[in-house]
Amino acid sequence: MRPVLFFLFFVSGFAGLVYQVIWTRLAFASFGIITPVLSVVLSVFMLGLSAGAAAGGRMIPWLTRRTGVSAILFYALAEFLIGLGAFAVPALFAAGERLLLVAGQMDSFGYLSLSALVLGFSILPWCFLMGTTFPFMMAFIREQRTSDPTGFSYLYVANVFGAMCGTFLTAIVFIEIFGFHYTLHLAAAGNFLIALICVFLASRQRNSLGKEPIQQQTAVPAATENPGLNGLRDEPCTWILFSTGFCAMAMEVVWYRAFTPVLKTQVYSFALIVFAYLGATFIGSLWYRLHLQKGSILSVAKLMALLIIVALLPVAACDPRLVQMDWRASIYPLSAILTLASICPFCAVLGYLTPCLIDGYAAGDPARAGKAYAINVLGCILGPLFASYILLPRMAEQFAIVLLSLPFFAFYFFGWRKLSHPERMFTGSVAGAITIYALFLSQDFQDLLSHYAARMDVRRDYAASVISLQGTNGGKSLYVNSIGMTTLTPTTKFMVDLPLAFHEGSPQSALIICFGMGTTYRSALSWGIKATAVELVPDVPKEFGFYHDDAPKVLNNPRGQIVIDDGRRFLRRTQEKYDVVVIDPPPPPETAGSSLLYTPQFYDLIKQHLNPGGIVQIWFPGGEKITEQAVVRSVVTSFPHVRCFLAIDGPGMHLLASMDPIEKLTPGQLAARMPESAREDLLEWSSIRNPATYLASVVLREIQLDQVLNTNTDIQITDDDPINEYFLLRQMGLF
Repeated sequence: MRPVLFFLFFVSGFAGLVYQVIWTRLAFASFGIITPVLSVVLSVFMLGLSAGAAAGGRMIPWLTRRTGVSAILFYALAEFLIGLGAFAVPALFAAGERLLLVAGQMDSFGYLSLSALVLGFSILPWCFLMGTTFPFMMAFIREQRTSDPTGFSYLYVANVFGAMCGTFLTAIVFIEIFGFHYTLHLAAAGNFLIALICVFLASRQRNSLGKEPIQQQTAVPAATENPGLNGLRDEPCTWILFSTGFCAMAMEVVWYRAFTPVLKTQVYSFALIVFAYLGATFIGSLWYRLHLQKGSILSVAKLMALLIIVALLPVAACDPRLVQMDWRASIYPLSAILTLASICPFCAVLGYLTPCLIDGYAAGDPARAGKAYAINVLGCILGPLFASYILLPRMAEQFAIVLLSLPFFAFYFFGWRKLSHPERMFTGSVAGAITIYALFLSQDFQDLLSHYAARMDVRRDYAASVISLQGTNGGKSLYVNSIGMTTLTPTTKFMVDLPLAFHEGSPQSALIICFGMGTTYRSALSWGIKATAVELVPDVPKEFGFYHDDAPKVLNNPRGQIVIDDGRRFLRRTQEKYDVVVIDPPPPPETAGSSLLYTPQFYDLIKQHLNPGGIVQIWFPGGEKITEQAVVRSVVTSFPHVRCFLAIDGPGMHLLASMDPIEKLTPGQLAARMPESAREDLLEWSSIRNPATYLASVVLREIQLDQVLNTNTDIQITDDDPINEYFLLRQMGLF
């Protein structure tokens, strides 16, 4: 029976992580790529697990007594209903999205509140059912062998192993091959398979409830017989479970931002962090099970001693003096591996500690196990919110890691008398040395940039860390979460000047999606039109004055408006229409979430907000050839009239798209359409003083679409198949 139960919880954990990854992405597409949406999805997911674990532990004894049915049938029902969630959640997201559109234009807070309600209604029931699976299966184990108080840890090992595999295969294989929806169907098939196996097990069960349980030949040592678990069935145990869940999940948020200079912003980076987290947790849990079989579990005091040493290791992985941040360097792969490895000891110790505590607290009782697990997950709910909205806006990542380590130091000092004198001396001195390094000697990406800066400004908010840099050569750059976004380049002027000049008639309004340095927004206002800029990161527009000396004048222009929002989300909640829409997705094209600005679904939304004759400018910064072809195919699929111009400086292209024909105009004719203030703005950084000549450097570099289109019409970016983000198998020649 044990291998079968392991398989069931492996598949359950696998499917659960598939759902979490894909539901989060579908929520981004429906409600915006903003931190509040991510926080709501993760919090609701964890809330469901917590509530389901607590309620399931209380319900299952009553259900089995009242119905006379084995607990495994209730577990089968839960898994079957979870599988239905794979089909229901996307439909609920779509219905909620339509509901919010019917509600009309709202302020961002109102839209966000309703979005949170829709998200909660859509995914909470299925997450609640996921939470019930642990106590339901523990009740079944108890039916079979009443002498085993360690059933939780056995299931926990299988579940974490499945979650680890689910994270890896979803990001690396399934989404690239099947897309989001078919991957969800694959996970649902796993849930349905579990349900069928459980029904079969119930039909073969020889002992009905109330009869003598089956006794196994090999007994697992009782948790209470081990000194490492003594005295942990009351309040200290629950506090430790809450704190470890809180700090571990908060640290995961901090790690993701801290590791960005090394791992970059691809979906694979986040997947690898989660994979390393779950993989080390699995190893730690397996380590605990091996010690359990030997009857020599490590004490909580020793585990806390290990935690205070390993919790601060990721600080070294953020230090540019110790790791290579340039992906083109030969030693970069080693730096990326070491960065991921830095979190593994910490996660392994927690992987040992968590099932150890819950085993000791519950002693096989499903109700107590559900309560303990719920407390741990409650910490997992609050930790990311604390890190995102309180911690990271106020301090650098290495200091955030130190602060989140403080509870482990408190628990260490609470129980350090249980350690031998040599153990206290060793752990105290090593942890003290690492803490001193983290607080006073460590450096981060900001410190690295300071060596090349004549002037630098740093801001932090819930969405990102923003660095504005003026180099010693006078050039200015914008970094968001340590990734270079843009420089002061004429390309950003052409993004809006080209479509406005090609627009037939007198344009009156422009929408710019992605504010950046504000150059495009500033150029749009130089036309004397109404300009609206949408920016995802709140602190980015606050740096406008760092790049442009006339920022106060531009910001006071009554025709201008800057909105902090996701581009899709803004378009869904506004009723405005525009003559020109400028889309400037974040570089590089592989950035997680960037595909949502390149899909026909997004362009269909834009078309609803275009005036007759309106033109959309889509900027592609350059990259993999097949990604370029996919971007162009998505644009051509959505608009009947498309023109393509190469950038004035460096790689990249301007795609102009419209529902109406775009006139063939000479550079001189385009210059004549520009007001004098717009011509002056265009030539601001150029030694060329003739606007027609300057425009010719782009207009005469038009390329035909058949040069950038693949004959395979399936090669395009869609909401369900973001091939620019998921590319590993393709680049390896495997798909």
